[in-house]
Amino acid sequence: MVAKTYTVAFEGVEARLVEVQCALAQGMPSFSIVGLPDKAVSEARERVRAALGALAIALPMKKITVNLSPADLPKEGSHFDLPIALALLAAIGILPPEEIESLVAIGELALDGRLTPVAGALPAAMAAAEDNRALICPRGCGAEAAWVGATPVFAPATLNEALRHITAQAPLPQATPGEVASAPQARDLRDVKGQERAKRALEIAAAGRHHLMMVGAPGSGKSMLAARLPGILPPLSPVEALETSMIHSLSGLLSEGGISRTRPFREPHHTASMAAMIGGGRSARPGEVSLAHNGVLFMDEFPEFPRAVLETLRQPIETGEVVVARANAHVRYPCRFLLIAAANPCRCGYLGDPARACAKVPNCGSDYLGRISGPLMDRFDLRIEVPPVAYADLDLPSRGDSSATVAARVAEARARQSARFADHPAVRVNAEAEGALLEEIASPDAEGRALLARVAERIGLTARGYHRVLRTARTIADLDGSDRVRSPHLAEAVSYRLTLTTA
Repeated sequence: MVAKTYTVAFEGVEARLVEVQCALAQGMPSFSIVGLPDKAVSEARERVRAALGALAIALPMKKITVNLSPADLPKEGSHFDLPIALALLAAIGILPPEEIESLVAIGELALDGRLTPVAGALPAAMAAAEDNRALICPRGCGAEAAWVGATPVFAPATLNEALRHITAQAPLPQATPGEVASAPQARDLRDVKGQERAKRALEIAAAGRHHLMMVGAPGSGKSMLAARLPGILPPLSPVEALETSMIHSLSGLLSEGGISRTRPFREPHHTASMAAMIGGGRSARPGEVSLAHNGVLFMDEFPEFPRAVLETLRQPIETGEVVVARANAHVRYPCRFLLIAAANPCRCGYLGDPARACAKVPNCGSDYLGRISGPLMDRFDLRIEVPPVAYADLDLPSRGDSSATVAARVAEARARQSARFADHPAVRVNAEAEGALLEEIASPDAEGRALLARVAERIGLTARGYHRVLRTARTIADLDGSDRVRSPHLAEAVSYRLTLTTA
């Protein structure tokens, strides 16, 4: 007799169903797990043996074989412990086989029979729902998995509770979704003294998800501005929250089952490796670009990142997804993020200050920012210089709009875009519009075309740059409440495409 239950194996954010088969045969007593398991899965036999021993259940003196089908799909992680234990218990007659066949199970077993939370409960619940099966998972994962809402989720704390539930001795209630995580009070944009142009660029970037490059001397407020961006972004929509939570669930970043409606804000250090940024490692886990999906990726000291890391950003910026290819894995992750980059004008940072600049001026500026390739710089819709704030201005009272006021304007602009792209599900914001759709929504008038012709001739506007100017102008028009893109909108958009002087 072969007993079987189901679990999942992860390929990116997708959870693929895996059939866990267990058979007993005459022969030398052994316990084998086959089906391309990794080290963590192979070690499950020792955890299962100890957990069953804690329940006073002895393994039969037979040859035990557990097969994880499909056998050519790599199996990684400790979440295979629970399904292996359930299939084994059904094979030796303790559990009814028909009951465990209707389940998808995930969970790591402690040696005393406790169920330890594992990553990936949310995508596992979605896979169970698609196959019309219930999910059984550790108690620490129940609130997270219950967010799917399309399948029953049961969350025992121990293996004994799971057995008593399956045999109907002590049925468990269905798990309930965790609380929506509330974000801490965002920093207010009014805290930033001066820098009105930078604040305006930040508002445009938030409204249309346009990538922004800030160059300025140390202490001019670049990081301070970036830290206030989450306070003006609209909350995640339900669809976006689920997309983002799927990635965070796979990475084990969801705490107590709480799904946040706040957009992610990731700020990796400039020593981050390519695998940390793009994704990879032994199991091809998501990187920072995917963890920032639907949110913000802030890269301070941008030229200090390794050149190879910077160049790998070019494709994800354009396509909104990244493919992590490894010898044992080939997975695809979404990564629609808003890139905010900050840089000093040169290594010493004081290129424009003759009193403090180093002896290599002005060559040090071109050499330093030259680490950013032309194709990558061309992908920034907004490029601004952030000048130092005068000491006298620091004593002045705060001026300008608060984050709440700016957030209201951004929300109105996003609402216009949602209505505009209602028939285009693949496009959510102006930065994603292209081709005929872009020409339709951002076609300039005669005066605007003449302006673009002069700009293209003067600064050498590329085809990509031309389309990015149109997208930015469309966002500026949305913030202005205009149905048409007019010359002032184009002129402001073009002003953010000028080459940085670094001086």
